[in-house]
Amino acid sequence: MTAFENVSVTKKANVYFDGKCVSHNITLADGTSKSVGVILPATLTFNTGAPEIMELIEGEAKVTLAGSDETVVYRGGESFSVPGDSSFQIEVVEPVHYVCHFG
Repeated sequence: MTAFENVSVTKKANVYFDGKCVSHNITLADGTSKSVGVILPATLTFNTGAPEIMELIEGEAKVTLAGSDETVVYRGGESFSVPGDSSFQIEVVEPVHYVCHFG
């Protein structure tokens, strides 16, 4: 899928890590929440409240989930899951465009 249909978009952006990650929250007609954004080159640690699926649209990132010593490379077209109440470290060398699916 290259586009979401019938969505509400929060106008104000979420800006994290001094602008290294910028996203917008969207809500689909069925109430499902997602965020759509870009992560600029950096090594960042994100904390999760709810489970998440991070779908990379474009770019490449090295990801290490909390409690793991294994770093996995993900590219555009791939995704990874993060449990709720957890975290992950992401290393980005070139901008990563992503969709975060919550729940």
